[in-house]
Amino acid sequence: MSDGFSPATGTCRCGRVELEITKPPLLTMACHCAGCQKMSASAFSLSAVVPSDGFRVTRGDPVIGGLHGESRQYFCPYCMSWLFTRPQGLDFIVNVRSTMFEQQDWKKPFIETCTSEKLDWATTPARHSFPIFPPQDAWSGLIAEFASGIAK
Repeated sequence: MSDGFSPATGTCRCGRVELEITKPPLLTMACHCAGCQKMSASAFSLSAVVPSDGFRVTRGDPVIGGLHGESRQYFCPYCMSWLFTRPQGLDFIVNVRSTMFEQQDWKKPFIETCTSEKLDWATTPARHSFPIFPPQDAWSGLIAEFASGIAK
């Protein structure tokens, strides 16, 4: 995924908040947890995991919604689009809702998480599935596999 990467911009539904990604995603994912189902009003949420230093809000002021604790979810204050999540203890990454961007390859999940909570009929083309989250020692291999282009 890193070959030929160009910075990308995305917006919330109303366009009042604009996001920019200047580094390629580390991987893409679908989360099937009950919280994501409720937040997205869908069977799962889609994310592109990007390095924190390759992500910024270029217009607007997102507000915290959903999770208000150590992990925080950010929304457009006007249209309430769920934009990104800053996971607890992982300051080096941001989970950006990939549907805010035009890049179609960012929308296809490479991994799926929390499949123990997924709806029976919900399926994705993810290469790897995890009942909760990948074990800590699996992340570097998953990121390397995604970067090698196998995810395409």
